[in-house]
Amino acid sequence: MATIKNNYSTYSLILANLATIVLAVAQGWNFSTLIWSYWLQSLIIGLFQFFKILDLKQFSAKGFKINNRPAKPTPGTKYFTAVFFVIHFGGFHFVYSVFLASSARQAEWGSILLVSAVFLANHLFSYFRNREEDRQKIKNIGTMLFFPYARIIPMHLTILFGFFLIGGPISLVFFLLLKTAADVVMHKIEHRQNQILFSQS
Repeated sequence: MATIKNNYSTYSLILANLATIVLAVAQGWNFSTLIWSYWLQSLIIGLFQFFKILDLKQFSAKGFKINNRPAKPTPGTKYFTAVFFVIHFGGFHFVYSVFLASSARQAEWGSILLVSAVFLANHLFSYFRNREEDRQKIKNIGTMLFFPYARIIPMHLTILFGFFLIGGPISLVFFLLLKTAADVVMHKIEHRQNQILFSQS
């Protein structure tokens, strides 16, 4: 049953990304539209990670430190981690928005908001479909704190190399497929029942 749930949420994630690819190619997205859509979608990932941290009932704090002291799996640790994540992840994206601000006028914001709404709907579906199952797992809160950053690697790659490679539909599709692959792989890792990263031992 858990595998079926995970498959449904995986399929919806793939469909959301495929819809983005189709729209991007059909409209001939420029670099600004692509990267701003990545930026907004990564904020959505962070938003749901915040709620997932708050949803924790029991969790491991192995290897996790607060103020250079080993953290304990207490409600206080959970709430501190959730708030710290919002500040750190939010600040991280604020810096990116400043870096990207000059390209905002060139972005197709109607398209960005459309694909972001699809992405948000996918994450809502996945969140509520897997919520009770995830609550039964004993996850490592330190891993959860840094996990979303691994999902936005394609955004960094695009920022670093996009100016040189985004020049046509082939390179555009390449980066969108890269993001899709990263999304699916990280989604699978996050929801794998016996994933070592989330183990208490």
